[in-house]
Amino acid sequence: MYPHERSLVEEMKDKPFALVGVNSDRTVERAKKAVAENNLNWRSFQNKEAGREEEISSDWAVKGWPTVVVLDREFKIHYRGHDGEKATEIAKELVAEMTEKGGE
Repeated sequence: MYPHERSLVEEMKDKPFALVGVNSDRTVERAKKAVAENNLNWRSFQNKEAGREEEISSDWAVKGWPTVVVLDREFKIHYRGHDGEKATEIAKELVAEMTEKGGE
């Protein structure tokens, strides 16, 4: 999945789009290693950082990895699931709609 995500971030770099990840590694060191080894070019948060009571995955009711959530600029969910291709299609449609309306 990483190659697809990397290319999507590159393709959408000048558009109103952001990809944000949540890393399920238990330690910051392991998470940083995963980011470096996989050349992740998007922001990635640790699932449960030090001092945080709940995991991000609990807050978002994630039942399996990866779970993809596509939000619009008002944070309305347009897709939630495990199909990266479907999520990409919906994200691109939202970006195209915003761009057409002058939302860049």
